Amino acid sequence: MGQAADILGVRQAFLRSLDAAKLLTPQRSDGGHRRYSRYQLRIAARAHELVAAGTPLDSACRIIILEDQLTEARRINTELQHTQQQENGPETAPE
Repeated sequence: MGQAADILGVRQAFLRSLDAAKLLTPQRSDGGHRRYSRYQLRIAARAHELVAAGTPLDSACRIIILEDQLTEARRINTELQHTQQQENGPETAPE
């Protein structure tokens, strides 16, 4: 946790607060130390950015969840459009 906090430029207590808010659930080592993935570090950095801008932590968590859902919805939409284009063949240009 200390190394993750140093990388992000935050206090360890901030990372604990993200864990308590259930925004992040880091893996635990055999010794009980929190282990963060790169993805979780990106989320923590985004949370810190929002909180530093004055957003309350609970609101920052909700924003991040919604941003993540939007990214996933866009990815699915792109996949569906690609699949539809393959099934329909090349579209003709409108006249």
